[in-house]
Amino acid sequence: MKKKNKNLLLAFLMPMLFALYLIFIQANSYNGVQASTSASSMALIEVNSGRLLFSHNMHQRREMASTPKIMTAITVIENCKDLDQIVTIPKEAVGIEGSSIYLGIGEKISIRDLLYGLMLRSGNDSAVALAIHTAGSVKDFCILMNNLAVKVGAKNSNFVNPHGLHHPEHYTTAYDLALISAYAMKNPVFKEIVSTKVHKATWEGRDYPRIMNNKNKILSMFDGGNGVKTGFTKKAGRCLVSAAKKDNMQVVCVVLNCGPMFEECMRLMDLAFSTYPMRILVSPKKSLGDVNVLRSKQQSVEIVTDKEFCYPLSDEEYKNFNYDINIRPTLYAPMKKGTKVGEVSGYLQDKKIFSAKAVIKEDVKILPFKERLEYILNTESGC
Repeated sequence: MKKKNKNLLLAFLMPMLFALYLIFIQANSYNGVQASTSASSMALIEVNSGRLLFSHNMHQRREMASTPKIMTAITVIENCKDLDQIVTIPKEAVGIEGSSIYLGIGEKISIRDLLYGLMLRSGNDSAVALAIHTAGSVKDFCILMNNLAVKVGAKNSNFVNPHGLHHPEHYTTAYDLALISAYAMKNPVFKEIVSTKVHKATWEGRDYPRIMNNKNKILSMFDGGNGVKTGFTKKAGRCLVSAAKKDNMQVVCVVLNCGPMFEECMRLMDLAFSTYPMRILVSPKKSLGDVNVLRSKQQSVEIVTDKEFCYPLSDEEYKNFNYDINIRPTLYAPMKKGTKVGEVSGYLQDKKIFSAKAVIKEDVKILPFKERLEYILNTESGC
């Protein structure tokens, strides 16, 4: 009898539990954060909108091998006005543990070439040389790194060296690395460096150049791949920050402690491009409708927005996207093209995604004086 009651209870509860599971999955998918991964931590962001599309343990503090060199590079770029300035390598930057571009004490090399050595070959010696040149010491350079992290919104990171070698107080998260990388990828100099497959740098005292081949296989293996940095230590495992662009959509994907890091990033980026394509929500070329015009030969004028706004949305999200359009019901000539006549806002569920000015698409000319006078007289007489 007890077994029978238990079976009846399970038969009653199972449909309810399954329905709750479906609601949970749909809700999380709608928010754009569901994707399986073999990485210990993962985050994928669309760069231009800043939207987080996929994540897993994204706020978990972890070691990150050489991926902080992304922060090192953008910090140098933003703090050094002349990247072609020649640097004399100090002894502190020579013989650093791990990957290297084999700098020599007193060697002269440009900041730009050091940046290529940092990002393509993961030179730990490049990292220290750049840090000392930029801030005077590694310690002071790390202050610049951490200040920039705060500016970007990376709240769970602390950088105590410019190269990523192990230190108990040196950590970040997948989400923070995604934020930092998205920020860096908006810088054209940084983007050019990390998207370069091979760079030839001068090598003082030798009659041949330093040939720097990029370790990031994403550039060759993935269509549209354009960045950013590999990393490996025994403590951190295999780490990769990858980037790719298709049409007007730029993504950054971070996987930490992930064996098949290249394959995993490519799968996740493919999933992002196919599931959340960029949608043009408003644009100076996309009509919001017409508004009546008085005191003009034109009876109406087309309304558009003053700027374009795009956002990555799934098919379901795009179908349910809501607009709040507030436009003046009647306009009076004369008015110049681009005159603001209202506002448009867009909402994904209850979250406000954008706000833009509603403007007229073309000039609206007023009637000539004689016709305008006739218009006034006819209006006043009720004709």
